[in-house]
Amino acid sequence: MLSAQLLQAVNDQIKFEIQSAYAYLAMSAYCESANLPGCAKWLRIQWEEELEHAMKLYDMVHARGSHVTLQGIDKPASEFKGVRDVFEKVLAHEQKVTASIHNLRSLAIKESDFAVQIELDWFVKEQVEEEKNASEILALLAMAGESGPALVMLDRQLGARAAG
Repeated sequence: MLSAQLLQAVNDQIKFEIQSAYAYLAMSAYCESANLPGCAKWLRIQWEEELEHAMKLYDMVHARGSHVTLQGIDKPASEFKGVRDVFEKVLAHEQKVTASIHNLRSLAIKESDFAVQIELDWFVKEQVEEEKNASEILALLAMAGESGPALVMLDRQLGARAAG
């Protein structure tokens, strides 16, 4: 069983992962409306991954004989200044997720819960990849700009992303 404090922190992280998924789905919808289907697809895959992350934590809680308590999530932003704004928000959000995972892992260390520490190692590595991907897209957007042929090419490149 997880301690009460660690269980609450993991339940909070599950909420955060689901909230992340919801935010990425809203960003995907924005990109669809902006005629950027590749960006929309990339963000939908992010949506799916965030739900997988939540379920990974969900399964861990139950495997440890504890109980998941789902919490309400907030309405995500749905209006953006452009595609660069979307991906700036992606990076900022992933940085918040990273901090949250680090805090959760620190709590697991403090409580000497080795199983949770090991589970969270995967999340720590995943967050390095998430921040790297968002940073690379922002760098490409800086070169491509907010419109024109380079953005079309970048949109196609992002649309080629495979799930999982």
